[in-house]
Amino acid sequence: MVSEMSNADGGAAASFQHTFKYLLATQFLSRGIPFIFNSWIVRHLSEEDYAIYAVQFHLFVTCVLFLSREGFRRACMRADINCDGASATGSNAAKLLKVAWMSFPLGVLVTFAACLFVFWWQDLSYSSPYAQAILINGFACVLELLAEPFYILSQNLVLLRLRLVVETVATFSRCIVTYILILKLPSLEKSIVFGLSQAAYGGSIFLGYWGYFFLFRAYKTSVMFPFRIGSILSYDGPLANMCMLFTLQSFRKLILQEGEKMVLVWMDTPYNQAVYGLVDKLGSLVVRMIFLPFEESSYLTFARSASGDQKGRKNLGRSLTDALKLVLLIGLVVIAFGPSYSYSLIRLLYGSKWSDGEASTALRYYCLYVIVLAMNGTSEAFLHAVATENQLKQSNDSLLIFSVIYLVLNVLLIRSAGAIGLILANSLNMIFRIIYSAVFIRKFFKGSSFSFRGCMPAGYEFLLVSGVATFILERIYLDRDNFWATFLVHFSFGLCCFVASAFVIYQKERPFISKIIRFREHAD
Repeated sequence: MVSEMSNADGGAAASFQHTFKYLLATQFLSRGIPFIFNSWIVRHLSEEDYAIYAVQFHLFVTCVLFLSREGFRRACMRADINCDGASATGSNAAKLLKVAWMSFPLGVLVTFAACLFVFWWQDLSYSSPYAQAILINGFACVLELLAEPFYILSQNLVLLRLRLVVETVATFSRCIVTYILILKLPSLEKSIVFGLSQAAYGGSIFLGYWGYFFLFRAYKTSVMFPFRIGSILSYDGPLANMCMLFTLQSFRKLILQEGEKMVLVWMDTPYNQAVYGLVDKLGSLVVRMIFLPFEESSYLTFARSASGDQKGRKNLGRSLTDALKLVLLIGLVVIAFGPSYSYSLIRLLYGSKWSDGEASTALRYYCLYVIVLAMNGTSEAFLHAVATENQLKQSNDSLLIFSVIYLVLNVLLIRSAGAIGLILANSLNMIFRIIYSAVFIRKFFKGSSFSFRGCMPAGYEFLLVSGVATFILERIYLDRDNFWATFLVHFSFGLCCFVASAFVIYQKERPFISKIIRFREHAD
């Protein structure tokens, strides 16, 4: 299987369809497995424990890893360095790894600072279970960061199947460790359980990437670990500067991406944290499983088109149009049917304990947030892929302004609307960022045939009408006390509306949808 991995994925010029296929499979397994597992764990945890699991520890790990590696990932994927082919054992791989390894000492410093901050902020003693769990999470982050240089190299080599296998195994490890510890050691503090499960995930990532490159890739030790004094001093200066530029930008992006959780942990109750964590994990499933791999593959395609042999802005514009049209189509489906079935979905997955509270209302608002999140991801991927260094600096300045506005909105809206207020603040923030990216895209394609109107899927009006119809039916017919009988009628009506809308859109967008269906054929 490993030789197949190398042969199938080794081409540095892999097509967008090939990239998207594997990234979609990776997200489906790495997000779909936890989603199924989350349905079980929610029923076995208190609101306070679930808040720790879904919000507090998630925020800690995300902050550490995002600040440590995001800038290096963006810059190294954007760089025009081909590590495959004749140079696979030589200068190009070493050139990339010299810079990629810089992410590790930065990550250790960020991890140490994050642990100290949590200890100071919550006035923790080293003997408390929560403090011990924070240290375990920090160790898990260090394990992941040790694998980061080889992750970056694997992405450059387009070893997408390797990523699929490693992340799937790591996700299984985390879920299995959590399941065993909760069932077999019920007296063990839940915070320790969550920390150990994260360490299992980080250890699997570390072993997966190190094992592959040590056992199945013919790289010299001096290439994989370019730590000699002379070797370190001869690093790629422009690439390192680009990494620092993206890393500085990641501080601002982190506030925009996780600012609501920061405010939530700082200002709100564990119950509201648990509600938001539940809705975020459920509502963002589409985002993480479909939009995120689409954003990553789009960024890779845009970056290579911009840094390599360009076929012209017309082809680049066509790629952007197709990417935006697909995420808009999926987002419109979520908007049309999500609000009408939010209560039913939470009732089916987690029980009336959660559905009869604020969670179902919050999920309705989250459905509206999904489409702006999708549009922002793809438009910003294009901006970051093709922008010059000066344009990226301007983008950094705009992110700083958006960060301040976003934090103010979070503080104001969480006091008046709780978890729903955070979702509204997120939506407004994404709209501001979409406008900024749209202005850049319009200037970039000035004088070309690119148009944002071409990004709207034909027949979307039928989806919106179906959404209104199902929402009205839910309000006047669905009975919480007689849930199953009324739900079956409500679900059947929605299914008919979806099939009718899908048929109309397919007739109007047949060439585009046929292209999407042929993704696998093109990739293979």
